[in-house]
Amino acid sequence: MDTNNLTCMELVELVTDYLEGALAASDQIRFEQHLAGCEACSTYLQQIRHTIQLTGRLTEEKLEPTSKQVLLDLFRDWKSGEA
Repeated sequence: MDTNNLTCMELVELVTDYLEGALAASDQIRFEQHLAGCEACSTYLQQIRHTIQLTGRLTEEKLEPTSKQVLLDLFRDWKSGEA
């Protein structure tokens, strides 16, 4: 990754690696510097963390049959490249 400032789009692409602790130290610094100056990306990161927290509680049994089918269809389309 280059030494320029991180853009919002780059931050979005790196969120998973950041949350998993998989960024190189220099990239983590750039990521956190961007967060310090960008309220929108800070909010986005909070939303992703909240989503992870909530979906960690979601089980197949808690899904309504219609919702389950929609998710399965979306995943199938994504895997086949149609989504």
